[in-house]
Order: sequence, then structure tokens, then C-alpha cells
Amino acid sequence: MTLAAAYVRVSSKAQDYASQRSAIERAASARGDSITTWFAEKLSGKTLGRPELDRLRGAVRAGEVRRLYVYRLDRLTRSGIRDTLDLVEELRGAGVDLVTIADGFDFNGPAAEIILAVMAWAAKMERLAINERIAAARTRLEAEGRPWGRPKRLTPAQVAAIVADHEAGRTVREIAQARKVPRSTVGRAIGRRATSGA
Repeated sequence: MTLAAAYVRVSSKAQDYASQRSAIERAASARGDSITTWFAEKLSGKTLGRPELDRLRGAVRAGEVRRLYVYRLDRLTRSGIRDTLDLVEELRGAGVDLVTIADGFDFNGPAAEIILAVMAWAAKMERLAINERIAAARTRLEAEGRPWGRPKRLTPAQVAAIVADHEAGRTVREIAQARKVPRSTVGRAIGRRATSGA
């Protein structure tokens, strides 16, 4: 059986890998592969300097990967044509068969490098367009005097109540269950109050 691995990436902490993972598992199964190693991270693809990508490249160099599945090529990188071609060539040079699920073309075909270059350019342009839209939205909200970013889950009164519960000896888990909020939210509320010295 081929040593098969998969790399999945999302750029936002609010996103998850479920759809990518499911599609990859189905495609691998259809080829008779079982994914032995998953590399997953929640970081932008604007740079190749990412911990899980570094770990994957190390596994490739060590001969631990013979087939790599990704949902789309832009999951590996969105930093431009040069980075994309260099990374694909690095994988090929190590004898790795790269399989993308949603791109729909063969990386070993005669026009592969041209298609790769076009896809890499399109991925970078999409990333830049997203950044421009985010910057424009932030500028507009700031001009209107409205806050930027994710809205706060808790009001100041709720934070104070959580801190009071904690000071009374209740655990983070107990507070979270009683107030029906995630434990991470309770922990941040307690941490913010402690940091502020209130």
C-alpha cells in the first residue's frame, strides 16, 4: 500500500477541516489508499513558513510520504507562481504523487506546468482581493465609528458575574455549564479581569 498522507488548511480559526477531510477520504478510498498521516493547520497560505507544512516537507524528505492528497492546490500555498512551482517540484523530486481533489487535472500531463502557473497566479490574486475587501470593510466601519472584529460574546456585567463565581470557588467547567458558554470563553473572561487588575 502506498504511504499516503493528506494536508488540509483553513485560514480562519472559525473554519474547520471537515469538508476537505471528507472529500480526501473518499478520493483516497477510491484509489485504494488509506491516509496514514494528516497534516492540518489554521493559517493563511500567504507564506510557505507554516509549522505543519514544514513537518510535511520533513516527512517527504524522510521518504515517509509517497502520495499526498490535498483538497485543492491553493491549500498548499497561495503565495504565487514561484513558491507553488518550487513546492510541487520539491514533492515530485522526492517521488511524491500529488493528488488534488477539486482541481480536476493531472499534474503529470504535458501542460501541467502552465496550468500550475495559472492556478498559482489565480490563488494569489484571490488572496489579495480578500485582503483588499477586509481592509475596505475595516476602513468603512472605523469611519462610521463602529467596532471592528468579532463581537464580544459577554457583556461587562456577565464577565463580572463569571469572575465573582470563580472567586467564590466554582470551577471553570461549573461556570461554563451554569451560564451555557464555552469553557474557553469563561477562561478568557477570568484572565482578562485578572490582567486588568480589577
